[in-house]
Amino acid sequence: MAIKGSLREASLPDVLQLLAMGQKTGCLSVTDRNNFGYIYFDRGRITYASIVNRRDRLGDTLVKAGVITQRELDAAIEAQGKQQRNKKLGEILIEQQILTREELHRYIRVQIEEAVYYLFTWTQGTFSFEADMRPDDHDVLVSINPESLLLEGARRVDEWSLIEKKVPAFDIIFELDQGRLAVSEAQLTPTQQHLIPLIDGRRDVFALIDESGIGEFEVGKALYGLATAGFIQPIGKSKPGEDVAREARVEEHRNLGVAFYRTAMFEEATREFRRVVELQEGDVQARFYLGLVAMREGRWSEAVLTLREAAVQPNARPAVFHNLAYALERMGHYEEAREALLEATQRGGEDDARIRTSLGTLALKMGEIEEADATLASARALWGKRPPSPAWFHYASLAAALAGDPERALALVSEGLEHHPHNAVLCNTLAVIQERLGDDKAAAQAAERGLREDSSLPQLHKNLGDALYRAGRYDEALEAYQRAIKLNPALGDDVYFKLGHIRFKWQEKDQALLYWERALALNPHNETVRANLELMRSLPE
Repeated sequence: MAIKGSLREASLPDVLQLLAMGQKTGCLSVTDRNNFGYIYFDRGRITYASIVNRRDRLGDTLVKAGVITQRELDAAIEAQGKQQRNKKLGEILIEQQILTREELHRYIRVQIEEAVYYLFTWTQGTFSFEADMRPDDHDVLVSINPESLLLEGARRVDEWSLIEKKVPAFDIIFELDQGRLAVSEAQLTPTQQHLIPLIDGRRDVFALIDESGIGEFEVGKALYGLATAGFIQPIGKSKPGEDVAREARVEEHRNLGVAFYRTAMFEEATREFRRVVELQEGDVQARFYLGLVAMREGRWSEAVLTLREAAVQPNARPAVFHNLAYALERMGHYEEAREALLEATQRGGEDDARIRTSLGTLALKMGEIEEADATLASARALWGKRPPSPAWFHYASLAAALAGDPERALALVSEGLEHHPHNAVLCNTLAVIQERLGDDKAAAQAAERGLREDSSLPQLHKNLGDALYRAGRYDEALEAYQRAIKLNPALGDDVYFKLGHIRFKWQEKDQALLYWERALALNPHNETVRANLELMRSLPE
């Protein structure tokens, strides 16, 4: 459950202290007008932090510290842009043997600390904590005790309130008084000396921060000192051209939308992506994410409509058609889903293991067992040296079982759990296959293992109940079934049939009658239930 509040009522340092003391794991999202930042926690310690629309200055920081040269940085950025878009700059520098992993971690830690310090200066807006959310796999993580940042953060907050008297906004342009500076005997700080050549009456504070590679706080402090001494004066604000400003707004809303989506703030993400569409109607990425939000919230018809709007754009990528197929599949439109998947392969997704897996999954749901088995087998080769996804192991093992090869199915799902030991769905699949093999004890153990990982899956409770029911452990089976229907009252007529049978064995005929009536309502064609009900009603009171 998310924890939300206002920064006017609870300061960010106070929130960090509470999360640290409670040893919380998850993502703290912070908004201040059009600004957005997030801090990830693992058992009360900060592991990652970032601010949207704030330039990643890791490379500049490394150059300034003398760890790498500007030429090495430029070469790494060029490689990132041409061939390795999905890789972080630090990882590229390590691969090129320009930077050691220890150095990367040290400077990433500094970068994260600077982000948190900057967030401390936000005094209005809102915060939201979502438990159990983790950073992307490619983010480099650290482990920082939040309490170690509080004293320095408090000092900076106090200083920032003073800095704002001379530097009230980042779009202000300063002009240097060369004459006054020349006759002065004042000793400039290294940061001020670094900024002097950049203060030319054209660059605003944003540009000074970007081009100097120095953080907001240090630049603000340096400018405050120069302004107080009379060496610089504000002469106006930057005025970007209309097209540049419009594109900047589009990029800002897009970045905010992605950040909100990543932190499960779907209402805020929807707002930002709709603003992108208003500014740039043909924006594929915005419509794509609006479709993803609709899918996450179970609004399948809306997801299909939105993703189809994205799909008609000439630059729509395979992921658009892949997700459109999934939404169509959830609505039962299997043929249309297959068309979307085939279009995804033609758009460049032919060698995408996830798309091939979805084709196999769809064939399985359409009853094309042999086709599904063969397609999923071909998908495995596309994963290369990486282990396939939990979804692949789940459907590949089901296909093998339905193809009449339960031993292969067992081997596949067991391998899947070796690679993904905490995946509750695979535990459920294992329970189903063990049941088919007639090993009720192993089926119950698999279901119990899955429930330890995720007790919110009703099918796991149902499968545990089935194993207990067949073993004659009716008390325990009843409890498992009741937990299952509490999570999903429409789970299936067979659950209510067995609940009725247990009640009937215990001579609780009224309860048995209620359960069987519910089973028949879910499946009017269940003749066994109908016969039981007719028999019950014919019995004397």
